[in-house]
Amino acid sequence: GHIVRNWKVRWFVLLQDKLLYYKIEGGKKEPSPKGRILLDGCTITCPCLEYENRPLLIKLKTKTNTDYFLECCSREERDSWALDITGAIHAGHPVQVQELHRMKNSFKLLENISLHHIVERMCDSSSGIKLTRNLQQGNRYKETFTGSALVDWLISNSFAVSRFEAVTLASMLMEENFLKPVGARSTEATRYSDLSEQFLDDSTALYMFAESSKKNISSKEELQFNISELSGTIVKQGFLVKQGHKRKNWKVRRFVLRADPAFLHYYDPTKEENRPVGGFSLRGCLVSALEDNGVPAGVKGNVQGNLFKIITKNDIHYYIQASSKAERAQWIEAIKPLT
Repeated sequence: GHIVRNWKVRWFVLLQDKLLYYKIEGGKKEPSPKGRILLDGCTITCPCLEYENRPLLIKLKTKTNTDYFLECCSREERDSWALDITGAIHAGHPVQVQELHRMKNSFKLLENISLHHIVERMCDSSSGIKLTRNLQQGNRYKETFTGSALVDWLISNSFAVSRFEAVTLASMLMEENFLKPVGARSTEATRYSDLSEQFLDDSTALYMFAESSKKNISSKEELQFNISELSGTIVKQGFLVKQGHKRKNWKVRRFVLRADPAFLHYYDPTKEENRPVGGFSLRGCLVSALEDNGVPAGVKGNVQGNLFKIITKNDIHYYIQASSKAERAQWIEAIKPLT
């Protein structure tokens, strides 16, 4: 409410240029609207985390700087309303509407992302993620947060633009031992090796900070690289998932493809410094897509789909997973001319 700041149930109707809301009496909406929100010039914030105990909010700010806070019944309903309202706000700009739908399932993390920085922000006492006590299957967990709460926080703090992207980022935090699952729901999900299935965007899945979240990476782990191999022109870069050579586990790495000389390097996003943790010359390499109908030979874990393989001239095999078939094809097409 605008005068008395209480919360009341209203029936909403979205039109092309306005959002109408009606009072409900006796289980039925009244024939005339109680009020309206003009969408021309509106800005929308979703998720909106201004009310700690109301995680399902949408905030609308009109061009006259009037704030409206709307609470939905579920995360799915909130996101559906937010997408439709945003589409109505930009109804006169079809290109923007298409871009909004594309971003809903986008996958383009920040190029110079620092997981250490994200965790520091998460731990901030005023603007970080809120830690709560949770009871699950008779067990009481202290200082936890839900999967959906973390996804909301990552989006609201501009670390991701879509839920799919935020889930991928949260999986990176968990894979690098900054976060750990607690309780049966989230722990069971970690048995999947596919990055997209390890972290759950769910209000019943619990997570907490791992004790090793403030780990310091030893300088002994750093590899030395010739300056010349890092001097080539960057042809393509982005986040991919790579199988390790020793433990055969899967970790997110930022890959950078360079030409003249032709090298492919990969970086650990948990490290502050911009130094590769691995890389190889592409001369004499073979690159190919792997079938999506099972776990190929040489691949460990329950990971399948969007995989490709690079074999170096020294017969070292690299298994890499892209986020989509289209992305896999783009990387293969970029690498082939440099081999």
